[in-house]
Amino acid sequence: MKSFVATFTIMGLVILSSSLLQITMADSSFCDSKCAVRCSKAGLQDRCLKYCGICCEECNCVPSGTYGHKDECPCYRDKKNSKGQPKCP
Repeated sequence: MKSFVATFTIMGLVILSSSLLQITMADSSFCDSKCAVRCSKAGLQDRCLKYCGICCEECNCVPSGTYGHKDECPCYRDKKNSKGQPKCP
């Protein structure tokens, strides 16, 4: 009986961890696609994509369009760099 409970518990943990891995991977593709749109017209694409990705992963959102609309995502809007300037493009 104890063997059955242990096996059932381990199987449950494996299933749970695999579903969490899929969620993490989905967030990454979500951020990649949203940041590609957001940075499509940026002069410094690499820098824009880097900071947009960082902000997206922390905030789980990216404002629509290539500029502005930051009111759609307050976390993204309110992030500041060490100089007190907006961190997210």
